[in-house]
Amino acid sequence: MFTGIIEEIGEVTDVDRTPDAARITVRGPLAVTGAKHGDSISVSGVCLTVVDQTSDSFTVDVMAQTLAMSTLDGVKPGRRVNLERAAEVGDRLGGHIVQGHIDGTATILSISEGSAWRVVRFSLADDLARLVTDKGSIAIDGISLTVSAISPASEPDQWFEVSLIPETLTATTLGVRVVGDRVNIETDILARHVERMLALQWAQERMPTAQPAGERSDA
Repeated sequence: MFTGIIEEIGEVTDVDRTPDAARITVRGPLAVTGAKHGDSISVSGVCLTVVDQTSDSFTVDVMAQTLAMSTLDGVKPGRRVNLERAAEVGDRLGGHIVQGHIDGTATILSISEGSAWRVVRFSLADDLARLVTDKGSIAIDGISLTVSAISPASEPDQWFEVSLIPETLTATTLGVRVVGDRVNIETDILARHVERMLALQWAQERMPTAQPAGERSDA
């Protein structure tokens, strides 16, 4: 479990690919502090397990499904990534509950500069649009952010926006992102639970009511 408050910007130093997986090494002196085999570290929003480490780097295995769903599919040495160690029990929850189980990717559609803010608009897949709400929480490349605007439900191409303060631009990789870049997104876990409960309720309401034993439907 993570909070979405990025601790460090790391750098991918090695990628060893196999037909259905990849082993990735990331330099992150802070992220690896106190880390041990089996610990979880969020790499640009993807929860990964440490399989090896040095004094300033760690190595993780990434399965095919994770590669297909995230921006790690084309990762190469030199890429900068956001890093966060798993939250400790008793920590302050500065962001929101982030699992590191991403829902997919989004593309930057536009970037608008303000005097103190940068507003970034992202594409939003149809199957995720119902899970994103104005002023709701969302994790982008592992960063806990608040949705500042969303597209009307009637628009055929859905989008959402976030407003970034200078600290976020400096402390995370969003500061160097440009239009056309892909990012990992994770919707709010509470929204996903609500969606599931409503879907089950709708399905149950549509199920035919069982008739008492012995009753004839043609009576």
